[in-house]
Amino acid sequence: MFSYPFSVFNLFILIALQLNRFAYAQSPDKDTTSVQSAGSAPTPAPLPSQTNSGSVLINGTASSFRPIFTIPTDADLGASLIPNINDPNATDAQTVCPGYNASNVKRTASGLTATLNLAGQACNVYGTDIVSLNLTVEYQSADRLAVRILPSNLDTSNSSQYILPTEFVHQPTIDADAGMSSLTNDLGFVWSNDPTFSFNVYRKSTGDTLFSTRGTKLVFENQFIEFASALPENYNLYGLGESIHSLRLGNNYTKTMWAADIGDPIDYNLYGSHPFYLDARYYQVDVSTGNLTLVTSNETNATADYIAYSHGVYGRNAHGQEILLRPNNITWRLLGGSIDLYFYAGPTQPDVTTAFQTSAVGLPALQQYFTFGYHQCRWGYVNWSQLQEVVDNHERFGIPLENIWTDIDYMNQYRDFENDLVTFDYGEGETFLSNLHASGRHYIPIIDSAIYIPNPQNASDAYPTFNRGNNTGSFLTNPDGSIYIGAVWPGYTVFPDWLSSGAGPWWTNEMVTWHNKVAFDGAWIDMSEVSSFCVGSCGSSTANLTMNRVHPPFQLPGEPGAVIYGYPEGFNLTNTTEAAAASSASSSQAAASSTGGAASSTTPTYLRTTPTPGIRDINYPPYVINNVQGDLAVHAVSPNATHADGREEYDVHNLYGLQILNATYNALLAAIPGKRPFIIGRSTFSGAGKYAGHWGGDNTSLWAYMYFSISQALSFSLFGIPMFGVDTCGFNGNSDEELCNRWMQLSAFFPFYRNHNTLSAIPQEPYVWASVAEASRTAMNIRYSLLPYMYTLFYLAHNTGSTVMRALAWEFPNHPSLAAAETQFFLGPALLVTPVLAQGATTVNGVFPGTGGKGEVYYDWYTNEAQNISTPGANVTIDAPLGHIPVYLRGGYVIPIQEPAMVTRDARKNPWGVIAALSLEGTARGILYVDDGESVVQNATLFVEFTASQNALYASARGTYNDTNALANVTVLGVPNAVSNVTLNGIDVSSESVKYNESSKALVVTGLNILTAGGAWKEDWVLSWG
Repeated sequence: MFSYPFSVFNLFILIALQLNRFAYAQSPDKDTTSVQSAGSAPTPAPLPSQTNSGSVLINGTASSFRPIFTIPTDADLGASLIPNINDPNATDAQTVCPGYNASNVKRTASGLTATLNLAGQACNVYGTDIVSLNLTVEYQSADRLAVRILPSNLDTSNSSQYILPTEFVHQPTIDADAGMSSLTNDLGFVWSNDPTFSFNVYRKSTGDTLFSTRGTKLVFENQFIEFASALPENYNLYGLGESIHSLRLGNNYTKTMWAADIGDPIDYNLYGSHPFYLDARYYQVDVSTGNLTLVTSNETNATADYIAYSHGVYGRNAHGQEILLRPNNITWRLLGGSIDLYFYAGPTQPDVTTAFQTSAVGLPALQQYFTFGYHQCRWGYVNWSQLQEVVDNHERFGIPLENIWTDIDYMNQYRDFENDLVTFDYGEGETFLSNLHASGRHYIPIIDSAIYIPNPQNASDAYPTFNRGNNTGSFLTNPDGSIYIGAVWPGYTVFPDWLSSGAGPWWTNEMVTWHNKVAFDGAWIDMSEVSSFCVGSCGSSTANLTMNRVHPPFQLPGEPGAVIYGYPEGFNLTNTTEAAAASSASSSQAAASSTGGAASSTTPTYLRTTPTPGIRDINYPPYVINNVQGDLAVHAVSPNATHADGREEYDVHNLYGLQILNATYNALLAAIPGKRPFIIGRSTFSGAGKYAGHWGGDNTSLWAYMYFSISQALSFSLFGIPMFGVDTCGFNGNSDEELCNRWMQLSAFFPFYRNHNTLSAIPQEPYVWASVAEASRTAMNIRYSLLPYMYTLFYLAHNTGSTVMRALAWEFPNHPSLAAAETQFFLGPALLVTPVLAQGATTVNGVFPGTGGKGEVYYDWYTNEAQNISTPGANVTIDAPLGHIPVYLRGGYVIPIQEPAMVTRDARKNPWGVIAALSLEGTARGILYVDDGESVVQNATLFVEFTASQNALYASARGTYNDTNALANVTVLGVPNAVSNVTLNGIDVSSESVKYNESSKALVVTGLNILTAGGAWKEDWVLSWG
């Protein structure tokens, strides 16, 4: 959730809110369930009035409270810095540094080694030059090449040079069969000392240079590493997360990697760091000679023949860094560590992604089946009673709800592992959760990453969770060994040190202890960058600590001066009166909060640090990366915070999110034994996908954020985190009916499907507007029917590294016109989704890749009709009135479906169906995976393979999992001629159960339940028609 001045709240108001919430819980006549009429915009609920004398007025009655100290705003202000890329006075390391020369080159069984020595006088431009380096080149497998450069000696003179341990982030190693398999590696490595050391990685089969540092100098200092590679004109790079940006990264973009607690600005660094990119290169084929010509233009010929080769590059480095994408090159600038590069030969995106996951980051976690149901959350659900209302309203309006979530409202004064005993009492919670679980639903609470430190002068402020962690040495310290005390939601807080031996067991104990009181079903990990609301150890002084509990240095949405008046683009066109009122109120609020002073004309003064030989400046590194928060310590634990092993936060900051997800995964295994942990985390690093999923953070209720959600999801597919979704309808600001209508339908085809919004914004549950409720039911009906297909996709991702959401360019790699396509996507290989992403639109343009004589066919999900596309690459206008999302089945695939239900538990008990979308050749294939949907270790599984050809659909199963649900129906799309008879394993199917649509060319066979009463997959079967 948001945690910078726009979106955090005042504790004076909080007390009023809590008392008001209690009163609200006692008011059964309050109506919160009505659906808004079309075009009507709910207005934000006013907060209770506030006095200035330590009391609040609630319904006219004064309630007093202890004055709470508010941390000054400037406590979260850092030094004034100018990023190097924006600094006109910055030194260009390439012009002053000498580079290196290679010597002592030796062949090895897997590649070569060499020594790199400075080629001239040290430049010490942004740190201390390291005189001697070791180069290691390894052909590690049939498709992977490693290039590593690190200091030759790590001793007292350079011991601060942090080399990332493999126990923190797995380091790919030489495969056991590399001696033979590497002989077929399509990658080659060459080096040169002309004029200084450089190297090239090239593709042997084409001669194409994939990575070349020729013409640049290697810079390797204790706080600054720089290397660069040439790239072809108009290159196609994808990945390098986390940011909100176009899928195709473009050639004028600087990607900063420093985990930041920030509310989703576009193009800046966000919560996680993923130093991996996919490079796709297209070649036009000369049909007469077979010669290939690299495509360097964005304009291509839809009728020409192309072939693509893709490769991947992974820079295994966890330090703060920048990656500069410019028209002809890519430059990496690292604030420490080593150069640890891995090149993946591909030549396709699936090849690259699979190799990257299996060798480097691990395969994605297999999620429990229930996690693919719909999730509902908001900041502002005030008690168990209101949660029950939300559950009941979904039931009342016929909208499936699988999971109900709570934000920090449930906590006892925002402390992890403790409930508010007034609003979220354990006894009432036990009843609520018992009923929730009995209905087949689940509960997911938020867990923050900081731990409250109690006021030492207030015995009633005791917090056993802190005491147990402190006694086991589980928290970060200052350089002098004292405990590091920052500030987050509860007030002054401490931070678990995941490098200590005590933190993991302590975290597990707290999770298990709390689960004994609150039977939650998963964990939502927030604030894990790790965030702190002040610079440095601001709570360390006795004077400050004895004021705990203190208030953060900013407001919450909804209080005077921070009322939410923002609405989506175009709101003024559909809600003229409400938009005018909101605009006027917003202007008045802005005027009231304005300081009124004239803008300063003084030239800003920036802090610039000069390197000290042999000494690192941890807090203010000489090279300033383009961090969205500026100073590295702003809204984060400071870089000089110290871990149990003596390592400073500067070196491992980007790993905090990964480490807390690892700890939470192990804790959930202990708290809920035998079941796969379900975790959604905010901060991630390479490898997080094997523990958790991720949501896109604190987005805004704007059409732009819905648009970018697709590229966000596709990027995380590359990073090995397929369980991805965004805050549907938007988190910050107020949503509106049209945006929420479109967004609820789009997100229904994302793996993680959750609606979530901020405190005091208008409600946006799917039942709030009648049209949104209907649109949600329509999209969810499709989603819940497709759950077996989606679950199978995740099984394949978990076992093979395949992707779930897929870019059009990945499914059709030889179509350069799709290189920048980001408004459509495939769900697996078989489902094409073409959402409306613009306000006011009733049509949408989309392409149908591979059609127009290129061999592909697509069928409309709703009508079963094949799309008649005569021109290759045609951008087709598709009707899409509000409430309709165009979805298409791709010919050549068989999709298993199941009758939907309000919860996945019940859907899993319903009859099966099969849709066979025939290719133009009349064939199709598919697979289904079935297990119990929850166990870590399976006692039995079931695989079903489908094949359609020559007027027959075959189903062949293997495995011992006993699924007793019957087969209800089979739909075959693209049947060219009328059907007179259908048989199942040679037994005639009643003609009354056979329907052929002459217009859509769809064959629908129903009433198969009797013939498959023992279970759809108990026996292999063949359905024949003729």
